[in-house]
Amino acid sequence: MDAVRVVGVVLVRDEDLFVEQAIRNVAGVCDRIHAVDHMSRDRTGEILESLARELDHLDVRRSRDAAESHALLDEYMGTATWVLGVDGDELFDPAGLAQLAGDLRAGRYDNAFKLKAHVLNCDALDEARGIATGWLAPPSRPVTKLFNLAAVESWTGSPERLHGGTPVFREGFAWDPALDLAATTTWESDPLRCLHLCFLRRSSLESPGDAGARKNLTETHAFRRGAVATLARRLRPRRLSPAAAKVAAKGTTWKHEWYTRGPRVEVDAWPFLGRPARVGA
Repeated sequence: MDAVRVVGVVLVRDEDLFVEQAIRNVAGVCDRIHAVDHMSRDRTGEILESLARELDHLDVRRSRDAAESHALLDEYMGTATWVLGVDGDELFDPAGLAQLAGDLRAGRYDNAFKLKAHVLNCDALDEARGIATGWLAPPSRPVTKLFNLAAVESWTGSPERLHGGTPVFREGFAWDPALDLAATTTWESDPLRCLHLCFLRRSSLESPGDAGARKNLTETHAFRRGAVATLARRLRPRRLSPAAAKVAAKGTTWKHEWYTRGPRVEVDAWPFLGRPARVGA
C-alpha cells in the first residue's frame, strides 16, 4: 500500500496580512505545498518567495490563470493523497492538523471524499489578547477544505483548486455528502478547526471599510481571461440567481447571509497564531 501524502494548495491574491501565518500553520503536516499568487499587487508575492527560501517543500508560482492552482493537482489524482485547500484568510490549528494527519495516514477516513469541520467566521481578531470573535459553523455555513484524491480517477474543468469542475469518481464515492467532523467533536476538540478571517482586512492595500466586502473569483470572473472575462464581467450584474437576488434585496452580501448565523462568540486565538492555548480556554 502506498504511503498517504498530505498536500497543501494555496491560491491567493492580495493577502499579505495573514498569508504567512496561514502557510506556517499547515507547513508542519504537508509533504508538499503548492502556492499560486494570482497577480497580487501588495506584498503577498514577496512573502511567498521568502517562505519558499525557508521551506523546501513549498513551491511558489505567479499566474494570471487561477485554474493553474487546480492543474497542479493532476499528478495526485487517483493516488493516496489528501489535499488541503488554504486561503489567505484561513488559519488552521497546527496541533489539531498534526493529530488529523496521523489519522489520515492511518486510513481512518479512507471511505470519505471530503471532510468539513468547525469554522469560526471572524469579524474581530485581538492578536495582543489572543481572542477571536465571530460566528461558528455550524450553524453558519462551513468551508470544505480537505479532499481525498484517492476517491477520483480524474478531476477536470475546475476554475480554481478544488472548486466545481468534473471529477470522475471511483466506485463507492460521490461529491456529497462530506464527512462532518463537527458532528462528533466540539470546537475545542475538532482537529480541522479553522479561523476564517472573512470579515477582516486581508491586504495592506485595503481600507478598513473594505473588510468583508471582497468578492470571490466566481463573482469577479477573475479566473477567466481575455475577451471572455470582459464579457462575463459586463453581463454579471444582469445574471443574479434567485438566491443572490434575494440576498441583494435584503441589502446584505452572500458572506453575511452564509457566515453570520447563530450567536456571536469569542474563542482562544492563540493556537492559530503560533502560541500555546490559554489554560482553561
